[in-house]
Amino acid sequence: MSKPITDLDLLLREVRACRLCEEHLPMGPKPVLRASATARLLIVGQAPGTLVHASGIPWNDASGMRLRGWLGVDRDTFYDEGKIAIVPMGFCYPGRGNSGDLPPRPECSKTWHHRLLPLMPEVKLVLAIGQYAQVYFLGDTRKKSLTDTVHAWREYAPRVFPLPHPSPRNVAWFKHNPWFDAEVLPALREQVSAVLSR
Repeated sequence: MSKPITDLDLLLREVRACRLCEEHLPMGPKPVLRASATARLLIVGQAPGTLVHASGIPWNDASGMRLRGWLGVDRDTFYDEGKIAIVPMGFCYPGRGNSGDLPPRPECSKTWHHRLLPLMPEVKLVLAIGQYAQVYFLGDTRKKSLTDTVHAWREYAPRVFPLPHPSPRNVAWFKHNPWFDAEVLPALREQVSAVLSR
């Protein structure tokens, strides 16, 4: 017997067919996200890079390897849609700027996020990765810098956990902020484990 089609299934079809900002996307539209009504952990990053655009698999790059290490989960668990949803601020590769990828296109969050998030009622923990996700989920409660916001992670618990981007480009940040490995990552792994084991 086939599984009934849900409102979330229908919305995901609509999202994956989205062409709203096609004219601004150098590699064309290819929305990359994963969501389910049973997911307990929601990962919200910036936008797909070129490798993710090519494969259609979110976090399928060096940043994803580091992120899985941070969370203490293996690849199979990370890509288990029943447990973990991956909904970036921008669903398509936005193109390259002077100092890395361009910001996520604003059309995604304005058009889709307020419709997608309510259809994932089991989410207990949101990982807000990078400034764009932190602006969206933390609003005026975030601090003056990403570093300060991540350092204040306890203030946003247990619902939201702010994180820096795990990109290899951020190696200098990790070296200058050893408290992140020492204090934040153990707490992050504990929270992720608790949420996924329920």
